[in-house]
Amino acid sequence: MVAKPLKPNSPSSLFESKQPHGTGRIGSRRQDSNIKAVTSGDTPYTSASTFEELNLSPELLKGVYVEMKFEKPSKIQAISLPMILNPPFKDLIAQAHNGSGKTTCFTLGMLSRVDPKLKAPQAFCICPTRELAIQNLEVLRKMGKYTGITSECGVPMDHIPIHQRPPIMAQVVIGTLGTIKSWMSTKKLGVSFLKILVFDEADHMLAEDGFKGESLYIMENIKKISSHCQVLLFSATFNDVVKNFTSMVVNDDHNQLFIKKEELSLESVKQYKVNVPDEFAKVMVVKDRIFEFGERVGQTIIFVRTRNSATMLHRSLADLGYDCTTIQGALRQEDRDKIVKEFKDGLTQVLISTDLLARGFDQQQVNLVINYDLPVKHDNRTAPDCEVYLHRIGRAGRFGCKGAVFNLLCGETDNMIMSKIESHFGTKVTEVPDWRSEDDFKAALRSAGLL
Repeated sequence: MVAKPLKPNSPSSLFESKQPHGTGRIGSRRQDSNIKAVTSGDTPYTSASTFEELNLSPELLKGVYVEMKFEKPSKIQAISLPMILNPPFKDLIAQAHNGSGKTTCFTLGMLSRVDPKLKAPQAFCICPTRELAIQNLEVLRKMGKYTGITSECGVPMDHIPIHQRPPIMAQVVIGTLGTIKSWMSTKKLGVSFLKILVFDEADHMLAEDGFKGESLYIMENIKKISSHCQVLLFSATFNDVVKNFTSMVVNDDHNQLFIKKEELSLESVKQYKVNVPDEFAKVMVVKDRIFEFGERVGQTIIFVRTRNSATMLHRSLADLGYDCTTIQGALRQEDRDKIVKEFKDGLTQVLISTDLLARGFDQQQVNLVINYDLPVKHDNRTAPDCEVYLHRIGRAGRFGCKGAVFNLLCGETDNMIMSKIESHFGTKVTEVPDWRSEDDFKAALRSAGLL
């Protein structure tokens, strides 16, 4: 059921911070009030303070309240959902903080636009990793439990050749770029009835060093057949280069929601830096501090720069008798799925990961993030990747919960990179005075609200 237009408002009064926003299950963060809209002229949209105002179907409302246990829209949901659901269904570029409820925005958008009686693909969501695609599909199926809407996950499958796959009939398809492109190019996935196309982590999907070419291929082929298909681009980060480019790939008459980069740092996540003399000291910090306190404060993700670093850290901890799991892109698909499931089920406390899980991975029990290696640009090891840094730390403190991040710094280069990250976000990261001191780590965790 498609939402009806709400009472018109002018842009000047539409997005002021005094608007009501979610205080329930979704847990809107205070920074959400800094979301600014770029519009022109009068607009048919107004902020929605309740899900009922969106005129969702009774079946979808039941999923929102009973299955998702939501109470009110978060700020990004209150602002963006009327834009997504109301005619004339303009394209949208939307940025909001990690954990602020972006997934709900586009998931509700897809479910609302689908005609349950039409047994054909009507909504696509493209994701950068299989882990994010599977996670988003789980959210969609949970939220849409009572709607009867069908869905399929388009991720690489080692055991099903493409020519043996029957035509995709599911009404919503969520998958990775390569698989969706393959299904489209082999005519297994039709786009004739497509109403809405979502790119999750859109800045990465449209960046020069990301999946720009394949993303444009999908967009162009869909627009040829379904010219009125609504395009939604969602992410927590959009640098200026990508921001300018995304504005060119959507229709001229589109909506935008952006946040100033200075306001992106997550206040509910306390950030620390720990100077250590060498790599061995890094391992000791993880062993003596993270494993010691980890079970008392929740689950931990340790981010490393390379697959090799992940293997070496895992081996070092295993040699010391500590259990942890490691995920990286070279693993078999089923092994990656098993590792993620065990972590989400709480069977493992510590997960070592490359940036495979930096974006969009949602696990509310994660309260600690360790940057074992700082994120840097692929083509310049002394230039920080500030967008990846923000996504990494956003894995802790989901939905406004408390969280802490420890950045392990070894030498002048690491300190220089950390300084650039601080400068980029206009923030000062607190230093843990002595990496060997148990009391210093306890004090840091207490300050973060975790002890």
